Amino acid sequence: MRDPRRPVRRLTVAGVLALLLPLLAGCSGDRADTGGVITLRFQSLAWQKESVDATKALVKEWNAGHPAVQVQYVQGSWDTVHDQLLTAFEGGEAPDVIHDASDDLADFAYGGRLADLNALLPERLKRDIPARSWGTTTFGTGVYGVPFLQEPRVLIANTKLLRSSGVRVPTVEQPWSWAEFSQVAKRLSGAGRYGVAWPLKEPVSATLNLGLGAGGRLFARDAGGKAKVEFTAGDAVVPTTIAAQVNTDHSAARATLGMGGSDTLPGFFGGKYAMVPLGFSYRQQIARQAPPGFAWTVLPAPAGSAGLDQGVSPQTLSVAEDSPHKKEAVAFIDFLLTPAHMVRLAGGDWMLPTGTDALKDPALHTTEDGWATGAALAPYLRPAPAQSVRGYPEWKDKVATPALQEYYSGAIDTGELRKRLVQDGNRVLARYQR
Repeated sequence: MRDPRRPVRRLTVAGVLALLLPLLAGCSGDRADTGGVITLRFQSLAWQKESVDATKALVKEWNAGHPAVQVQYVQGSWDTVHDQLLTAFEGGEAPDVIHDASDDLADFAYGGRLADLNALLPERLKRDIPARSWGTTTFGTGVYGVPFLQEPRVLIANTKLLRSSGVRVPTVEQPWSWAEFSQVAKRLSGAGRYGVAWPLKEPVSATLNLGLGAGGRLFARDAGGKAKVEFTAGDAVVPTTIAAQVNTDHSAARATLGMGGSDTLPGFFGGKYAMVPLGFSYRQQIARQAPPGFAWTVLPAPAGSAGLDQGVSPQTLSVAEDSPHKKEAVAFIDFLLTPAHMVRLAGGDWMLPTGTDALKDPALHTTEDGWATGAALAPYLRPAPAQSVRGYPEWKDKVATPALQEYYSGAIDTGELRKRLVQDGNRVLARYQR
């Protein structure tokens, strides 16, 4: 999954070129084999010290054991990866091995920029990663990336406030329903405190992915296979719940609607918010930044008609279609994603591995820092509803984001939200499916 703690920016072409030219200048000759040694360029988006250290250590281990195929580590950024890759593909200078997120792959896959890995992947890797995870990187009949890190959305709660309220504490086996969650949020509110803080600066992925468990999908396919937007009763559960908490119950803080997840943490630590819905990886920041004596716990997100299912967009490793060393690139990916290595990468990012064997590691099932709760949610993670929809980035940026922001603030009602998402949205998607 694209790291939610990192802002996503779209750059102008000039901005991308300014970022990319130094990289291209330094790498222009790297594709050529020298003295029989193959050099692979691996662009990594690891950014936290632990994840960068883990990734670089594995690259070093590969290079020590494979003198004929050396890997050059190239540091990329979640902030600019889409535009940077687009420019690199156009210039014929894409890295051989590409770290990205599955929700960013569709246009590159359909556009012929990424290699179909179907015939290249080793059977071990195919078996180890569940079919539901492979579904996040499958477009048409091709597989254009290996999903390797994922995270559920969870509720991070103030343990003291939760216990003193007397509410039922949910478990993965017996989660809250969305209705019960609303009642709990009201119970936890009062005396200058909100039961929940929704950080919805980027509201689309949270709304769609949590909506999967409530029976929503928002995107459907017609008889001809073309994607279209629909807004069903299941799609309405999450947005109407959030809007009611903000505008009717006043159990959710209006001020956090424009915040990113990290922005809510000072208020959470200060007791202003009893619960914050966040991606699983935010636990790292909480563990580091929480004041002494502050107790927090990880709870599953509310369940709906489809149970605890959530949409997810895992982090992925892909191979550029124009790489002259696809076989070697896949061998390196296979090395990075052995079960033990996958656990190291997951630990560095405080996420969950997709691999079945890696998920069995005892370190991922400890109650400390909520690891066990996250691991128990892994079987419920499904491909995000918008995963294979061409035109989704434009729909999200130009239609869904402003519509949901206005809806959650109370500026428009549910009927207007439905109209914008469906009517305006389908006009956008139609341009990509002519």
